[in-house]
Amino acid sequence: MEIWYVWVFLISFIGVSVGSWIYRWRNPKCKGTLPPGSMGLPLIGETLSFFATSKSIDIHPFVKDRLRRYGPLFKTSIAGWPVVVSSDPDFNHHVLQQEGKLVDFYLMDSFTKLFLHDKTKDLGGSLHKYLRRSGLTHFGFEPLKRKLLSEFEVVVNHELHEWTKQPEIDVKLNVVPMLFDLSSQIVMSYKPERNVAEGLNNMLQGLMRFPLYFPGTAFYRCVQKQRIGIRLASRVLEERMKARSCNKNGDLLDQVMGDIGKEEFLTKETIPLLLFGLIVASLETLSPAITLATMYLLDNPSDLQELTEEHEKILKKREDGSSGLVWEEYKSMTFTHYVINEILRLANTTPGMLRKVITDIHVNGYTIPKDWILLVVPAAIHLNPNIYEDPLTFNPSRWKNIGSNAMAKNFIPFGGGNRHCIGADFTKVLVAVHLHVWVTKFRLTKIKGGNVIRSPILGFTDGFYVKVSKKQC
Repeated sequence: MEIWYVWVFLISFIGVSVGSWIYRWRNPKCKGTLPPGSMGLPLIGETLSFFATSKSIDIHPFVKDRLRRYGPLFKTSIAGWPVVVSSDPDFNHHVLQQEGKLVDFYLMDSFTKLFLHDKTKDLGGSLHKYLRRSGLTHFGFEPLKRKLLSEFEVVVNHELHEWTKQPEIDVKLNVVPMLFDLSSQIVMSYKPERNVAEGLNNMLQGLMRFPLYFPGTAFYRCVQKQRIGIRLASRVLEERMKARSCNKNGDLLDQVMGDIGKEEFLTKETIPLLLFGLIVASLETLSPAITLATMYLLDNPSDLQELTEEHEKILKKREDGSSGLVWEEYKSMTFTHYVINEILRLANTTPGMLRKVITDIHVNGYTIPKDWILLVVPAAIHLNPNIYEDPLTFNPSRWKNIGSNAMAKNFIPFGGGNRHCIGADFTKVLVAVHLHVWVTKFRLTKIKGGNVIRSPILGFTDGFYVKVSKKQC
């Protein structure tokens, strides 16, 4: 009988403990009122729903369903972290301006494992300031205006000419090597083998998963791709250091090598990770944007015609018909910029911006506790019917009536505040050049594919195939 009492006590104790733990999980402590929402299952939270694949360009169902149920702010748990998701434009604009005061930059574990060394994981602001300063020197406004615009035109023209030699091409798969070539030239003056670049296609799809490293998982495949890229960057760095050719190539690697000793986080171990991270960032934001632009323009002949007429006018105004694009011509591309804005609004290649809350934030009667994660979701703003009429429709002309004040809060494809993406101008110029070369020199015909998915990264289930031919003069 005594043993029976012991077992009853143990089972009761375990039951009460588990029940208490589940209650605390579902009802986190807060010095105020938490936003509405659910913390999901213990430990797992709502992670599985967050990473589920959706066959639509619309807001991911995880976010859309909860916005409908709870409003623009809701709590959840993703990958073990307590999270508040925000689609409130005013609040997002405010909090992104308050980095270092209300929030700090934060990356998912999978990103830190692949792109940050142990020496750089906790540097936060100082690392970002260095990357921003050095990155803008090579990817920013001045280098774009001075040399990159014309270099883009040469590369895109060559790539599209190569596409004419094939019966059909998968746009995204073939854009990736072109972008890898461009980025690696700017970063480390290196022209990679095409199969290396193609192997990096859809890399971010693997990052947006649990960081479980064992064969068969998406993250495992992503790590294998990362190792190839890191070995390449490490080899280039080693050769450059042996040759002592610092400051002779004029690339980002030269600048970084010149700063070794000035910045403690720049070492033989960290530099390849930083270089590779910059290259992947360009691949995984630009390739879906260019693919989506191709798809929507081919599906909307009137917009394609208006775009073509704008670029043909540019050619007619030139005194020298054989000259290439110049900066003044790029700035004159009014409708082209509308198209680019519309593609960035629909693509939402950045699924969310993560910030770690460093002090309790009070908003709309709710409290977001210190040490929680804030997730700002651009798609929830860009595809909101209360902000953009008929938001899932491709309509470049909508941008004729959208002022800069509205764009500051309601159009955030490149982030906000101090973390505004250094590649914003790089992206716009490259897409504009790609469109210019396409509509003035080539003809694209849709073959098949074009079905999009969000997981929550934008992707294409079966590719998007086109036939490319030269335009007849």
